[in-house]
Amino acid sequence: MTDHIQIEKSNGVLTLVMNRPDKKNALTDAMYKSLADAIENANDDSDVRAILLRSEGDLFTSGNDIGEFAAVAAGGGGLHNVARFIRAIATAAKPLIAAVQGRAVGIGTTMLLHCDHVVLAEDAQLTTPFVSLALVPEAASSLLLPQRIGHVRAFSMFALGEAVGAHDAVAWGLANKVVPNEELQETARNFAERLARQPLGALVATKKLMRATGPITAHMDTESKLFGERLSTGEAREAFTAFAERRAPDFSGFA
Repeated sequence: MTDHIQIEKSNGVLTLVMNRPDKKNALTDAMYKSLADAIENANDDSDVRAILLRSEGDLFTSGNDIGEFAAVAAGGGGLHNVARFIRAIATAAKPLIAAVQGRAVGIGTTMLLHCDHVVLAEDAQLTTPFVSLALVPEAASSLLLPQRIGHVRAFSMFALGEAVGAHDAVAWGLANKVVPNEELQETARNFAERLARQPLGALVATKKLMRATGPITAHMDTESKLFGERLSTGEAREAFTAFAERRAPDFSGFA
């Protein structure tokens, strides 16, 4: 166990488990570091042939730890490893598989756009409520999500935080299949092991042909700059303060 990230390796599959269920698997900067380290190291590890992302508890992840974001918005602290993780999943050489149950908020949804196979439990709900937090999308999702599901659907997800259920997510091309909750982990694990038995060189080459990482990482850089700027705005401070105080935010005083 490292910073609430459990790391396992067997049968050619590197499994990364978000294990902070008491905090809804909210991701801290330390957790991002552990995930980024593991994915980056896997690129040169011949024992790793596929990477499985999953979580413990009733939901995949509630997204970024709001307390850390609030600290940055208030002028203290820093998030040094979020960008590292985002770039790591975008440029991962080995196939990425995700097993998602319950809510997948913010980065919990945008990371799926970089996965090669996504299995959803029946109760999965994908949300990207960036605008509601006075922020902008990240992980190149403002590029990749409209490409995947169309502008109007993506805009509703970003601007209004509208949730997408598991069956719609499959129909829209955000995931491969929906399974009963009790079958989720086994289904995802079985697929990861199937991939691990494939010829790795051909698998890596095929993924590289299918994914132009240059435009994706360039778009990430643009998003990251705007994201950082948004964190220091009065709107963001109001959003995070309202969240902490469990009240509706009031953005009427901001132009």
